[in-house]
Amino acid sequence: MASLETKYFGRLSYEADAEFEFPRGIPGFENWRKFMMVTLPESAPLMFLQSLEDPALCFITLPIFAVDPDYRLAVSAEDLEQLDLPPERQPRIGKEVLCLAVVSVQESGPTFNLLAPIVVNISNRKAVQAIAQDSGYSHRHVLAPEMTAACS
Repeated sequence: MASLETKYFGRLSYEADAEFEFPRGIPGFENWRKFMMVTLPESAPLMFLQSLEDPALCFITLPIFAVDPDYRLAVSAEDLEQLDLPPERQPRIGKEVLCLAVVSVQESGPTFNLLAPIVVNISNRKAVQAIAQDSGYSHRHVLAPEMTAACS
């Protein structure tokens, strides 16, 4: 079992199959490619994307359907290839891929990046940040007040 001392969670122990890889890195963080998901019961449904290469690099994420239950995933052919998924159709969230919105904390409240979700192939643990240029989604999506109350 491997372990890592992190800035936010202290020492984490994990199995090798908990790792996943961004073959091209994350835009703006291309040099960091190996991550693991950290979940804490007290902060569910939040999930933390912890770098295995930089103990201080951690992204806060939320399952995409927790932000938008009607979310329509749009992964480019290039990203599907990076994920080793069939190019002829979009992957199924929850069955083939894990789809996460990255959370950004602002003074006015949290926003969620629906324009470029994190997509993880469940079977091979490869991941991309799938930027959907013409999707109509925003990188600063705000939850409706009733959704905010439900997540509290």
